[in-house]
Amino acid sequence: MPFFAESIGRIKPSPTIAVTNKAAELKAAGKDVIGLGAGEPDFDTPDNIKEAAIAAIRKGETKYTIVDGTPALKKAVIAKFKRENGLDYAPEQISVGTGGKQVLFNALLATVNAGDEVVIPAPYWVSYPDIVQFAGGKPVVVSCGANNGFKMRPEQLEAAITPKTKWLILNSPSNPTGAVYSAAELRALADVLLKHPHVWVLTDDMYEHLLYDGMKFVTIAQVEPKLYDRTLTLNGVSKSYSMTGWRIGYAGGPKALIKAMATLQSQSTSNPSSVSQAAAVEALNGTQEFIAPRAAAFQKRRDMVVDMLNKAPGIFCPKPEGAFYVYPSCAGCIGKKTPDGKVIKNDEDFVTYLLESVGVAVVQGAAFGLEPHFRISYATSEKNLEESCRRIQKACAALT
Repeated sequence: MPFFAESIGRIKPSPTIAVTNKAAELKAAGKDVIGLGAGEPDFDTPDNIKEAAIAAIRKGETKYTIVDGTPALKKAVIAKFKRENGLDYAPEQISVGTGGKQVLFNALLATVNAGDEVVIPAPYWVSYPDIVQFAGGKPVVVSCGANNGFKMRPEQLEAAITPKTKWLILNSPSNPTGAVYSAAELRALADVLLKHPHVWVLTDDMYEHLLYDGMKFVTIAQVEPKLYDRTLTLNGVSKSYSMTGWRIGYAGGPKALIKAMATLQSQSTSNPSSVSQAAAVEALNGTQEFIAPRAAAFQKRRDMVVDMLNKAPGIFCPKPEGAFYVYPSCAGCIGKKTPDGKVIKNDEDFVTYLLESVGVAVVQGAAFGLEPHFRISYATSEKNLEESCRRIQKACAALT
């Protein structure tokens, strides 16, 4: 009899975390490696947020809280959704978890039965299909190439929906591509969903404030209020507020779903950190003035990275509209030989070549469901990015 559960065999370790860990190991061994795998802002958590956490500790706010969020944080989340997204929620419609990943995990584990299908546009965040499979569901991956800006078209969604479809997962701005759905594009997808009332929408808006070139953020329940009762709108403080390690994610959705998610969380982690929740209240209620300058800094980095990568032989890098990733094609390098005679057969070979030959750690496109590409996070210093891009240019030029 096997010792391990069948469910654990349906998932694999996160490829993005694996790349980050590998880069850290090589650095610790004295290797000259620049890691561009982590989706983590290099900016520090703003001081007002840190001070709020310190104040909470001094006031003794270090005890258990309500399982899925303190009243103060739920109130702040409700105000945020109303202020920024035009969405009205009651406290019992808000879930707070230990990062957006737990909120997503709770939602899918609470709703997906064996054989249920979840439509996932690719490229996708690496965890979506694994969590669906862990729940016993079937990821229905829809390939969305660069020719349509890495975004799902309504006819693709229509073709993917079956009587077994439970969810559509949308992520805008996207990890890994930085693609952003406009109101018109969401409207077209909503029109399809209105014809299929059994399909719910899980929209991951984690990169909401990281938009460039005048792009405006909209979320699907805002575009089509008729979808409100079957939409879970997921967000968090990790990216916009540089609070990745604080581990606070949240969502708004139907009461019955939120209650089921709370039941699941009560038997797993219980409440998120009380101190982190106090910090998140300040993040959402406090000054937002730092967000725009930081987004402008990311846009400047994006422009430099896109320009330099497009000068690397065999690389084509589209310009993303949001988040802090680029998702270049390395198709022009496939089939070429490295200086030591190895043939680059796929994007995994290519990223291995970059790491071993020039010490740049990136993530292969296969991890995100669309090859032959690779993801670079430009959430690091301009100096690191410029040096990395020079190294990539050098590595590509050495292929024959």
